[in-house]
Amino acid sequence: MTKDEILSMLRSGAVEFVDLKLIDLPGTWHHITFPAEEIAEEAFSEGVPFDGSSLRGFREIEESDMIMVPDPETAFLDPFHERPTLSINCDIYDPAMQRFSRDPRRVAQAAEAYLEASGVGDTAYFGPELEFFIFDDVRYQVNPEESFFAIGSEESHWGSGDVGAPNLQHRIRSKSGYAPVSPNDQLSDLRGEMVRAMKACGIEVERHHHEVATAGQSEIGIVFDRLTTSADNVMLYKYIVKNIARRAGRIATFMPKPLYGDNGSGMHTHQSIFRGGVPLFYENEGYGHLSQVALHYIAGILSHAPALVGLTNATTNSYRRLVPGFEAPVNLVFAKGNRSAAIRVPVTSQNPKAVRIEFRTPDATGNPYISFAAMLMAGLDGVRRRLDPTALGFGPLDKNIYHLAPEEAAKVKAVPGSLDEALRALEEDHAFLTEGGVFTEDLIRAWIDYKRREEVHPVNLRPTPIEFHLYLDI
Repeated sequence: MTKDEILSMLRSGAVEFVDLKLIDLPGTWHHITFPAEEIAEEAFSEGVPFDGSSLRGFREIEESDMIMVPDPETAFLDPFHERPTLSINCDIYDPAMQRFSRDPRRVAQAAEAYLEASGVGDTAYFGPELEFFIFDDVRYQVNPEESFFAIGSEESHWGSGDVGAPNLQHRIRSKSGYAPVSPNDQLSDLRGEMVRAMKACGIEVERHHHEVATAGQSEIGIVFDRLTTSADNVMLYKYIVKNIARRAGRIATFMPKPLYGDNGSGMHTHQSIFRGGVPLFYENEGYGHLSQVALHYIAGILSHAPALVGLTNATTNSYRRLVPGFEAPVNLVFAKGNRSAAIRVPVTSQNPKAVRIEFRTPDATGNPYISFAAMLMAGLDGVRRRLDPTALGFGPLDKNIYHLAPEEAAKVKAVPGSLDEALRALEEDHAFLTEGGVFTEDLIRAWIDYKRREEVHPVNLRPTPIEFHLYLDI
């Protein structure tokens, strides 16, 4: 929508409320709601004040006054409010109307501007594949004297012995959930409702299906778009999935590894760069039809991957999924059609515009604006420095990496094994992110400090049930 279209809608009485949405540094949506008549034309130029000290990673209380400016292109009618409500994403400014350096949308927009200024290309397309679980019941407790979690799912194999209500079985075994039909897949209609809501809100959807794990793992495939728009779509996608699930009496989660011994949920991210409508990643005679630009881009991502995952795999739970030898793409190599590599080169189409790379390591716990911007900056650093992925030992490796002989597997580099390790890598390697002022030292420092203080340290300090199992009688 345009500003004039929005103002016309507000004046006509078509909506009663306007919901202005903000995203904090870790990547969670917040909203402030206004009666429609309170939003004047000046809001789109002068903005609306809010308390920046109450959003994680923003400002301290002594400098809390901030401004949010609605972006008309992000407007959609929110399907989860009883009264007609128009939702709009906002950009963040300080009181002097300077863009706030820690605003995640600013980072994404600055990365797109940096691409154009670099002369490499003018458009970066990102196509995220979000996986998630839909559970029937989740219970957990974290106290000094007790800690547990329990997951209930009508689809799960562990519920086959449940008594009480009739047990209709048709359970999905561990790692056996990829695209079964009903009655094993009990969530197809629910995913269909999610798709309907996404389409109504402006997201173009390709497909939906059950994913590999038991207990309701799912995926809804959406169409690629420009970097910032794709990040907007990720936020809206998660919002819709969670609310539709709750409306159905279930809970959806994008946790990378909620279940031990089964597949985790990632966010495989397809990427390509165009200039003047021409795909820069295509070369007919290249490996996987990849151009030299694409190979340099791959080398940039894989070279910076230890630091990148501190942003793209942003929780301690992310590293329950990123474990060598299991299904997760921890191996820092690239290859055609190889899902055991960190970067897969899809080979399903001969269309030059469809040639792309797929970075399979990320998950949906990161802030999508920051994650996508960081991937682009890493890739562009590889292009700028003309890095050669083969010379750097990144492949191509057209083998099942999980089945390599030990001496060959030892030569394959892997991503860090914990969030703390990834944050240390980010501290040591982030100059590529600050090129062109896309990321600031202040933002990177704030991110690292927040993650250590609020996530790494609390997890490290608490005993877990498995430790009692292992050590109680030692």
